[in-house]
Amino acid sequence: MNSPAPFDIFLVATPGLEAPLADEARAAGFGEAKIIEGGVTFPGIWPDVWRANLVLRGATRILARVASFRAMHLAQLDKRARKVPWAELLRADVPVHVEASCKRSRIYHAGAAAQRVATAIAQTIGAPISEDATLRVMVRIKDDLVTISIDTTGESLHKRGFKEGVAKAPMRETMAALFLRQCGYSGAQPVLDPMCGSGTFVIEAAEIALGLRPGRERSFAFEQVPGFDERSWSTLRANSESRTVDQRFFGYDRDAGAIRMAEENATRAGVAGLTRFTRQTIEDLTPPPGPAGLVIVNPPYGTRIGAKGPLIGVHRTLGNVLKARFAGWRVGIITADKQLAQATGLAFEPPLPPVLHGGIRVALYRAHL
Repeated sequence: MNSPAPFDIFLVATPGLEAPLADEARAAGFGEAKIIEGGVTFPGIWPDVWRANLVLRGATRILARVASFRAMHLAQLDKRARKVPWAELLRADVPVHVEASCKRSRIYHAGAAAQRVATAIAQTIGAPISEDATLRVMVRIKDDLVTISIDTTGESLHKRGFKEGVAKAPMRETMAALFLRQCGYSGAQPVLDPMCGSGTFVIEAAEIALGLRPGRERSFAFEQVPGFDERSWSTLRANSESRTVDQRFFGYDRDAGAIRMAEENATRAGVAGLTRFTRQTIEDLTPPPGPAGLVIVNPPYGTRIGAKGPLIGVHRTLGNVLKARFAGWRVGIITADKQLAQATGLAFEPPLPPVLHGGIRVALYRAHL
């Protein structure tokens, strides 16, 4: 584990958001980040894994790809899996769960493949195998090529550790961060969400402005592998830059319960001083004092909450209010329904690739007023 030899670090992306995730990784100093199927990859060593989990806002989880070999049948998989240096990768006293997937390979039974690798681990180093283990070994077999990875994250990275209150149709923090990036948000502009729900966009924007790291308060699976250096990790976590922020971040919702949840979530995240949440309808929406910024919203779109018919009127009202009162502002609308986006009457930029959100394909529609 202490070897300086680099390995592939794989960032699992929300389908459709691979490009902004690669941009974020490069901006964070992972300069060789490139898009591949399912996410983004770059070479690195274990401290890079730690830092990626700590600072990247858009990745779903981060895998350390620790071994790769060809296997045509289960006996060959068994034999080659035993040659993986498990003692350098896993601790004998930490339970591990093994998952496998097979695609276009002569080994086609994922359960049998997972069992062979699990047995190799148990018999090689004595680590207990458990369905409930938080540390996961992931076996991917594609075109007879076996790739073995360690899930270094644990719980998905969208779980920052601050959001307890969740409104209907919640937007994951990882997705919100990348949608903000696609809207050109840099942390220097005010952000306003007129249908804020539990406050995800507003809180994420405030954290970005302050330079707060998304993983600053949570634990990670990599803390359970050999060679993890608690002192170095503590130094890395403590070495953050605080910024002075002049702008504020605004969330509105007609539901009092949503506003209460958003305020509580902002307090837990440490950004309550920068955020303002108000119970208010779209009709009463006005821009806050100061420079123009970004209006970003994930309104209901029928497939999740009720019928589409009444939502046409809501989107039309939103568009009319924005056109009448928000000159100079940028707009980002996330919806699964092109008709609802068009109902706003806004002149949108060319569409971006669709994004899979809770089993529904949504798209970000951007405009400049």
